[in-house]
Amino acid sequence: MEQYQILREYAQYVAKVRENAREADLDTAVEQAVNDCIQNGILAEFLRKNKSEVITMSIFEYDKEEEERKLREAEYEAGYNSGRRDGYSSGRQDGLNLGIAEGKREIIRLMHNAGEPVEKIAQYTGCEVEELKKLLN
Repeated sequence: MEQYQILREYAQYVAKVRENAREADLDTAVEQAVNDCIQNGILAEFLRKNKSEVITMSIFEYDKEEEERKLREAEYEAGYNSGRRDGYSSGRQDGLNLGIAEGKREIIRLMHNAGEPVEKIAQYTGCEVEELKKLLN
């Protein structure tokens, strides 16, 4: 049961550091959290005995945690933007291809309606005769 108490108190200490860091620089936030925890009986004996080491390690770990968070955020942002650009580019190309195909079909219909033979339409459009017959029926 004592282990749970220590873990709970450690979680309280970490929460206090984070809370203080929102309003003060990291060094001040950590030192203030250590002092507050000692006053409130949270890891008090350990913090009294190891105060300077705890402050040093907490600053180091908090900086490391913050840097890792920033790195993950930047990597996510880069991946998101890259995916968005790729998707936009792909969608644009797909739309362009659809537009070209639709334009080609329209030209085929116009040539057919103007009385051009299927063989001549195939020659001008590069389509197979059988493909044109299916399209025009």
